Amino acid sequence: MGGTGLIGTRTVARLRADGHDVIDASRATGVNTYTAEGLPEAVDGADVLVDVTNPGYFDEKGATEFFEVSTLNLLTHGRAAGVGHHIALSVVGTDRLARSEGGYFAAKVVQEQLIRESGRPYSIVHSTQFFEFLKSIADAAAVGGRVRLARARIQPIAADDVAQALAVVVAGAPSQGVLEIAGPERFRLDEVIRERLRYAADPREVLADPLARYFGARLDEDELLPSNGARIAATRLRDWLDAGDLTGMPA
Repeated sequence: MGGTGLIGTRTVARLRADGHDVIDASRATGVNTYTAEGLPEAVDGADVLVDVTNPGYFDEKGATEFFEVSTLNLLTHGRAAGVGHHIALSVVGTDRLARSEGGYFAAKVVQEQLIRESGRPYSIVHSTQFFEFLKSIADAAAVGGRVRLARARIQPIAADDVAQALAVVVAGAPSQGVLEIAGPERFRLDEVIRERLRYAADPREVLADPLARYFGARLDEDELLPSNGARIAATRLRDWLDAGDLTGMPA
């Protein structure tokens, strides 16, 4: 689900290249996880359901309503269709940030709890932030010609590597747990955003600000970093920048 977004399009392409029969379900293709429109037909006969949906907003109330309703719809219709593996994409640091800040991260915890408590075979994939969203982070933190960012470290990952990791999970057995994935390099948040903007000839000044927030959340230095057991992807920031794929779209 979410098959026509940033991660969804890449995951669909990867799975098809691996020989899987894939339905790229999303609102653009007539499937709405929130209203359940088209959902029974989309999951009929499916062995695996991959949920990479996102509401596109970050307030706790709206995001929680979306994830609660959509996840219950997916689990209910997946059970009726006999889906044998429910996979959901989530965020590294969700549990920590939900406890300290709530907001969007609290909504993701609701999604994950529903999956864990459903009794269905599942795998949850926690990813670090995507290279493709670095400009969006800058835009959200910008005031005039300055971008003020929290003093935090980040280990971003290419969307193609996220899709590859999801394809591996699809081919495997349900883990009944969480897999973390991350890129190969760690940066200070201001450092990686500065490099991203420099490469695009964006003149905005980037500053590390201890009072700055990250999509409304206050960050400790290591809250966005994965654990030592994370699966590390191959693509480095400079490789991604040199490839010239600097655009992104909603997941």
